[in-house]
Amino acid sequence: MKYRLSVLGTAAALTLALAGCSSSTPAGEGGSSESAAATSLQEIQDAGVLTVGTEGTYKPFSYHEDGSGELTGYDVEVITAVAEKMGVEAEFEETQWDAIFAGLEAGRFDVIANQVSITDERKATYDFSEPYTVSSGVIVTTADNDDITSFEDLSGKTTAQSLTSNWYDLATESGANVEPVEGWAQSVTLLEQGRVDATINDELTYLDYQNTNNNEGIKIAATTEESSQSAVAVRKGSTELVDAINTALGELRADGTLTEISEKYFGSDVSE
Repeated sequence: MKYRLSVLGTAAALTLALAGCSSSTPAGEGGSSESAAATSLQEIQDAGVLTVGTEGTYKPFSYHEDGSGELTGYDVEVITAVAEKMGVEAEFEETQWDAIFAGLEAGRFDVIANQVSITDERKATYDFSEPYTVSSGVIVTTADNDDITSFEDLSGKTTAQSLTSNWYDLATESGANVEPVEGWAQSVTLLEQGRVDATINDELTYLDYQNTNNNEGIKIAATTEESSQSAVAVRKGSTELVDAINTALGELRADGTLTEISEKYFGSDVSE
């Protein structure tokens, strides 16, 4: 599973994002040379539609259900609820991640809802809503491991990591020896077999896995102090639209909808 989220601090960045965290396509890369004008809230209200850019292939955030083929996921449900609060309908434009920012800049859609992590680089080019996903990096060990309770405890231990991930950097910076793996599933297998002491990954990866598998043999042993925040991205200058989205998110947070959606996909509230 890929994640595009970004962890700040010792890991330098989690760019997700994940993620995917996965998410380091900065503004302009692969995009159009000219950007569309800022999105007008009035235009959206007049049309009755909020057009949303999303991947549709990024489980559990934006994907198609087996059988029905219906587009669903955490991000899809959140932005659909936001649109309803705004009095409009969410209409989705599925786009590959590498082209999603270019699509926003070209005006193909009004917003992106696809676990876009907030970074200083992106904030220079895009506007963001308040975050609707907050996640940290975690150390995962076997449930009976009491030797690892902090990142300092990884020194001299062996962790399972993808060599191309930012978690690899964090593991080596923490003094761990790294056993290369292709992804999360292999990391868990090596952990359960006792071939590694731990693995570092994004908390959302762990929660998504546990929500499906309920593996009592592993646990979170430590969490990074820094967190990654993902939000709705819009074209620069779309102030009224951002305000409307934030108002909707505030109402959804207050009435428990965000918590309900979050617990459906992760078994925990990752919205705050």
